[in-house]
Amino acid sequence: MDFLKSAVASAIAKGSSFPFALGDRVDIGDSLWTLHNATKRDDGSACSVFTFDVASNKSRLPLAKNAVRKSRTLRHPGVIKVLDTIETDTSLYIMTERVVPLLWHVKRKSLSEETAKWGIYTIASTLKFINEDASSVHGAVRASSVFTSESGEWRLGGFDILSSMKEDDAIIYTYGSLVPDAARYTPPEIVKAGWDAVKRHPLGAVDAYGLGILIFEIFNGHFAGADQAGKTTNIPPSMQQSYKRLCTANPKIRLSASHFLEQGKRSGGFFQTPLIRLTEDIESLGLKDEAEREEFINELDQLSEDFPEDFFKMKVLPELLKSVEFGGGGPKVLSAILKIGTKLTPDEYNSRLTPVIVRLFGNPDRALRVCLLDNLPLMVDNLSQKIVNDKIFPQMTSGFTDVAPIVREQTVKAVLSVVGKLSDRTINGDLLKFLARTANDEQAGIRTNTTICLGKIAKNLGQGTRSKVLIAAFSRATRDPFVHARSAGLLALAATIEYFTEDDCASKILPAICPVLLDKEKLVRDQANKTLDVYLHRIRKFSSTMADSALPPPSTAEAAPDTARIGTSNDQSWSGWAISSFTNKIAAANGQIEPTANGGSAAVAETVRPASVPRLSKTASTTQPDLPAIRPTAALLGRSLSEQPAMVTQEEDDEETEDVYDAWGAIEDDEDEETAAADPFSAAIDTKLRSNAQPQKSTPVPYDDGGEPDFAGWLAAQSKAKAKKPLPKGLNKPTSTPLTPSRTTSTKPKTVVVPAKKIDTKPKDLDEDDGWGDAWD
Repeated sequence: MDFLKSAVASAIAKGSSFPFALGDRVDIGDSLWTLHNATKRDDGSACSVFTFDVASNKSRLPLAKNAVRKSRTLRHPGVIKVLDTIETDTSLYIMTERVVPLLWHVKRKSLSEETAKWGIYTIASTLKFINEDASSVHGAVRASSVFTSESGEWRLGGFDILSSMKEDDAIIYTYGSLVPDAARYTPPEIVKAGWDAVKRHPLGAVDAYGLGILIFEIFNGHFAGADQAGKTTNIPPSMQQSYKRLCTANPKIRLSASHFLEQGKRSGGFFQTPLIRLTEDIESLGLKDEAEREEFINELDQLSEDFPEDFFKMKVLPELLKSVEFGGGGPKVLSAILKIGTKLTPDEYNSRLTPVIVRLFGNPDRALRVCLLDNLPLMVDNLSQKIVNDKIFPQMTSGFTDVAPIVREQTVKAVLSVVGKLSDRTINGDLLKFLARTANDEQAGIRTNTTICLGKIAKNLGQGTRSKVLIAAFSRATRDPFVHARSAGLLALAATIEYFTEDDCASKILPAICPVLLDKEKLVRDQANKTLDVYLHRIRKFSSTMADSALPPPSTAEAAPDTARIGTSNDQSWSGWAISSFTNKIAAANGQIEPTANGGSAAVAETVRPASVPRLSKTASTTQPDLPAIRPTAALLGRSLSEQPAMVTQEEDDEETEDVYDAWGAIEDDEDEETAAADPFSAAIDTKLRSNAQPQKSTPVPYDDGGEPDFAGWLAAQSKAKAKKPLPKGLNKPTSTPLTPSRTTSTKPKTVVVPAKKIDTKPKDLDEDDGWGDAWD
């Protein structure tokens, strides 16, 4: 029957006329009230509802009505906050803030000593207010009358017999014994003389005894009866003396709640704890100066992890947020905020902290910015990608160019925390641009950290730009004057090898590593050798999979060409293998050279030679080429076949002869060119070799009887060529003075004998610098 009445009352409470919707029932032990979790209809916030069924507890109806009336009028931070009360013919309702019975924590023994002291301090302060300020007696102080709020703070309830001593007909005198389980908790003087004895003893004596019982229950879990009152089992040593005086049988010498507070708050007293001091100072944090605020934060840092998290979420955090945003709390307050934020759920974090963090990133205070960047790893997991990419990172970018080096350095370090929440466009656009600036920063540490940062975010870079950016950045780092920057560049190259192709490794990265192998610092040399080994191993592994040759296989119809022999077993010098290799190529030449368009049909006459040059026999010229056969290697200097000079004939002039030597301009001196151009020796030998190597289709060369060369004919040919083509500027003869007939009668040019260039065959001194390395400077 009682169950049916309770169900009907619950159904009525769920009607639209009530401002709340009842939820699950909460066990609060032996009580005349039933506790339910509930939600407010107007905003959906959580609340609790105490219900009293009139039909099942009609004899205790005066106690329930007294509780409703006192709940409306009594206001104190240590008292349950009442939102609304409803009285009907069948039920009474008290809607309060969301609370949980303290007995839950007591039975689970989940209260730490510091938290227990903090709660006892709150209840003692509330009793002091009731006894002294309100001139009232609670009359039922015990664990079942205490609740904890959402913030973890202790709240005093159970106002069934709360009475003002100024009232002659106070309910405590008449109905005090109707409180559930009153015999177990009643003080000795009340047991002897009844509740009227309250008038004859100190006003706070009854509540002081109840406070002592509450302390015993908190540290021991259960109170069996009056025999356990005053026992110090599990009671903190610093509190035992005062606790005994609370439980003394004589009410006249019993310690009141007010005096109990005073003893605990003395220097070194049991109420001198960081948590209690924090509770007293938190509401006035915005009014404190910088020194007091710093002292407050230091105490906050001393709190251990077993303190009530809900208190920090609901009470401390809002005050800290107001202080740092509007009261100039500074970096230390922000650090405390973020530490508390790690205990918030994602929904709580987004609703309480995220808006404030976004606003703080726009604050120009450098100390605050550095603190935000330092603690970014603690908060980034709770921030959405959209918030980080669209609101936080754009504010962070000012740190890359800040004049303070500490801000630039912390901004570079913070990239590792936010890169996972940035879009590809932001990473490969704005981020790389700013990192390019810090890679050239004047501070060596910032350059080093930029290299490390690039190495760690390599996987986040776009594939199109990743290898180019990393190779350029790390190669530059290996040339940095700061030793740790060079080491960081080498480490980054070794860590990001997977992002480079084999061609990049061989052609771009190894040339950057090799110079550092001889670094002046052993730290860098060792790391360079390690990195080099990593890249060489990869290149060798890849090269082992390559084909032996990229040339197509020769056809069976053609004879395989002779393989060029590099050097001989007898000649080990560098000149020996070069000459031997080229000689083999000349000896292996076969077939005919296609005639050129200009000189294919012209007869090639045997060029004249100086008397000092011996005649070359046909047999010798065809079987074994002389030393000047090295001259054709000029084609190896990069000229194409179309750029190679044509064969020299008797009709070619000096300018064509000079073109042959242009290919050697990198080796021979400028002053030797004119002498070489006037020397017919080389041209004659070159023509002989060409005529012996290739059959000519031109007219036969007249037989040479082996006599002296026809210098007159050669000079006449030269004069004829010069007459057809003007001399270069500066070599023309002056025309200001006309020639006389007597001077023009002789047309025979004067023969000029040009001595052959003497070649110094003496070997150079080995210690002499021949300038081979100048081109790499």
